Amino acid sequence: MSTRKGKKISGGKYISRRKKKSYEIAGQKRIVKLGEEKRKIKKTMGGNKKTYLLKSNTINVTVKDKIKKTEIKNVLETPSNRFLARQNILTKGTIVETDLGKVKISNRPTQEGNVNGILVE
Repeated sequence: MSTRKGKKISGGKYISRRKKKSYEIAGQKRIVKLGEEKRKIKKTMGGNKKTYLLKSNTINVTVKDKIKKTEIKNVLETPSNRFLARQNILTKGTIVETDLGKVKISNRPTQEGNVNGILVE
């Protein structure tokens, strides 16, 4: 059997039956960085809109059943990829430094229009 990717055993290539539909096409990669707040709105299917962050410097922290909005001072570590912390990129699971202490981001900022977190320590 042939190990060439996308090829038939005979050596011919597989041709896709159709092109991608507009909803199957991947959009631009979204990265949330630490900085002055910046949002973008994208039109989605059914005439709906999706808001996502591009930059943020605030976080909603859950402290004993109360939510406090505080400022992010610095990105300490990102367990999934250490290089993301060096570039000050905010993702789910990232640990950031705030006035309240160390906070772990508990949501996906690229999917929602805000950053939420839980106190670590």
